[in-house]
Amino acid sequence: MLRNALEPWHILVVVLVVVVLFGSRKLPDTARALGKSMRILKSEARAMRSDGADAAGTEASGEPAAAPGSPADSRR
Repeated sequence: MLRNALEPWHILVVVLVVVVLFGSRKLPDTARALGKSMRILKSEARAMRSDGADAAGTEASGEPAAAPGSPADSRR
């Protein structure tokens, strides 16, 4: 039943409906907003991943991780 659920003509119909609904004037603005949202999402995901790596370093040693070259780093 759902073997060939997405065929090329399905995509064509969806694109045609989007163009008719939004018109050609709003499509560039919509694409720009979508691109900006994707960039923000990627940067936030990258920040969360790096925060998770920092937190893992803190939990493993039992002490907060010190920045390289800081006074806290020299006491080790």
